[in-house]
Amino acid sequence: MVQKKSAKKPSFEESLAKLEQLVERMETGELSLEASLQEFEKGMQLSDQCQTMLEEAEQRVQILSAKHKLKDFDKDPDGV
Repeated sequence: MVQKKSAKKPSFEESLAKLEQLVERMETGELSLEASLQEFEKGMQLSDQCQTMLEEAEQRVQILSAKHKLKDFDKDPDGV
């Protein structure tokens, strides 16, 4: 039995770079209508992936910030 390699989720930077390359190709005006539509669809998927990653990062920052504030709150005001 052959095991499939798990597809590595691209990083935010990789997805953004792909999106930028895609936009550059579309801006040349050399693509056919069908090719432009396919590229647009890929671009929307990449945009969604980037947005999701940014939202996840924002949530992590909020969680970490909340934990830090809780630690500060638990400290004795006299520094003891």
